[in-house]
This record gives sequence, structure tokens and C-alpha cells, in this order.
Amino acid sequence: MTTSLRIFFTVVLASMLVVTSWASLQVPLWSIPRSVGGHPWFVATLFDTYWGFFTFYAWLCYKETAWLARVLWFVAIVLLGNIAMAAYGLAVVLRLPASAKPEQVLLRGQPVTPWLPAGLVAAIVLLSAGAAAL
Repeated sequence: MTTSLRIFFTVVLASMLVVTSWASLQVPLWSIPRSVGGHPWFVATLFDTYWGFFTFYAWLCYKETAWLARVLWFVAIVLLGNIAMAAYGLAVVLRLPASAKPEQVLLRGQPVTPWLPAGLVAAIVLLSAGAAAL
């Protein structure tokens, strides 16, 4: 069970990092044309995406009992989306043996350190500051 989840979260994380890096090199996020940002399907897709993020975050809040971790993961998920979610999923499954049962992944257990989302948030702030300086 955990082996396939490790592969899945690694593929999600790697592909999101690659496609986000590629897109960032093509055009800065803040340069999205007004015609795209106001398009009804763009708005609908953003709503769909963020409701998915918040659904994942609701499960994360159940799993993580420390408020600091919950707040930092919220910020990381809102800023990084699937990158942060894949990092969380990978952190969860890497703590478990390969023979772990699904409930060990889904239910409360060992919390993930709050340093991981703090590092993700710090990285996005530093990258944004560097990109803004360009």
C-alpha cells in the first residue's frame, strides 16, 4: 500500500515542480492576461481547485493535532496547492513501513513535523521575492 502511495506522491510532487517551473519561465504568474483571469472557466476552475484544497485540508486538520502545524500547512496549501499536498502525503507515507494498512495512512498517528510546511512557505516567499526583483 505505502509503496504505491510513495510512488504516486513522488510523481505528483515532481510533475508539479517541473510544470510550475516551466510555466514560471514562460510567463510570470502576475502577468496572466486579463482576458484569462476573468474568463468564466478560469474562475470555475479556481473555485474547483481551492475547494479541493480545502477538502484535503479538512482531513489534514483531523490528522494533525498541533495548531502550529495546521496553520503552516494551511498557508503552504493555499500558496503551493498540490505541491504542498503531495509533500504532506509523501511525509505521511515515508513514516510508515511498506506493509502499513490504509487506516495507518488515513487515521491519526505520528504527526508530520511543522518544519516541513514552514520550509515550504519560506521557500515560496524567497522565490517570490527573487522573482519580483527581476
